[in-house]
Amino acid sequence: MDRLVNTVRPYAWGSTTAIPALLGRQPTGEPQAELWMGAHPGAPSRIDRGQGERSLAEVVAADPEGELGAAVVQRFGPGLPFLFKVLAAGHALSVQVHPTLEQAREGFAAEEAAGVPLDAPHRNYKDANHKPEMICALSDFDGLCGFRAPAETADLFDHLGVAALAPWAAVLRGAPEEEALRTVLAEVLGADRDGLATVAGEVAEALEKVAAGDGPHAASCAAYAGAARDFPGDPGIIAALLLNHVVLRPGEALYLGAGVPHAYLSGLGVELMANSDNVLRCGLTPKHVDVPELMRVVDFSATRPTVLTPQSVPGAQGEELYPAPVAEFRLSRYLLDGTARVVDGRTPQILLVTEGTATLADSRGRSLDLVRGESAYLPADGAEVTLGGSGAVVFRATVSL
Repeated sequence: MDRLVNTVRPYAWGSTTAIPALLGRQPTGEPQAELWMGAHPGAPSRIDRGQGERSLAEVVAADPEGELGAAVVQRFGPGLPFLFKVLAAGHALSVQVHPTLEQAREGFAAEEAAGVPLDAPHRNYKDANHKPEMICALSDFDGLCGFRAPAETADLFDHLGVAALAPWAAVLRGAPEEEALRTVLAEVLGADRDGLATVAGEVAEALEKVAAGDGPHAASCAAYAGAARDFPGDPGIIAALLLNHVVLRPGEALYLGAGVPHAYLSGLGVELMANSDNVLRCGLTPKHVDVPELMRVVDFSATRPTVLTPQSVPGAQGEELYPAPVAEFRLSRYLLDGTARVVDGRTPQILLVTEGTATLADSRGRSLDLVRGESAYLPADGAEVTLGGSGAVVFRATVSL
């Protein structure tokens, strides 16, 4: 068992207080957006096995089978397949999508062949992996997820009363679902940004007005209005209006597959994903938007977000699973009540304590105390680990084999 030393990423949209509060530290006044736990080369965790701190990425690379287990290496390769995070959104993130595995491989190979530097601002693919992900709320959490039914968005456009939205409302009502969504998104993203900034301003004013009322659109318009304030004049707010607004309560989660447009607006949560950094943006961002590539990757199906609640795992001694249709990661949690809980040690995993204090003990006599905000890496050495503690909440990130 290895206590992790983790890096906080200071992205501009991050909360200044949420992660410091979780870690029991004083805020610095600077945004603290994400706490990374894992072996991603962008900010790998560090461990100390008695010879000084080393990058977890280096430790895994030195002995993949010893750290990950033969089955994981055979299926996913010699790297930790997942990246675990605490995410703290103080402002809206960009509307974005992630590619399928095939799209990521093709896109990465094409940009490598073209000689596009990995750190180039117009680069789309930072690696050859897909990035399905799950977000689980630790506080009330606002987000956007998937396309709303086109006719419902048309009704919202009408309710806002912005004349420039009327032609798109007609398309959303008159064309087949996927064609309507594709047409409107392409026209919004393909329009002259400066020319559409005036419309974005009118939309922002209308959102504020509706949000101040008590009508059926008030709550969602308040969320969109907040995003518009974060990105004044950004026509991406019109793209955001195409998406479902969803609120997660603590303990609830969303799974986000390839091609599903989404954005996180506010709140604190744990996020688990395949070990990738591939993001294609489609609004509410000053960064590069590659419209043709985006249109190739987006799934234009209208959906209603499925809010996930943890499900008891038969025979797993108190483990509650958030089901996801991927193998690279598996998210579960334990609500410790003083009863010892045994965790299977056959796969690599990271345990994160979000409430209270938990004690980890293995069959070889080793033990480790973790307080709120602390995490540990457990290699796939087969040793069972017992979790103890009363009132502690422990999230478990591992793989599904």
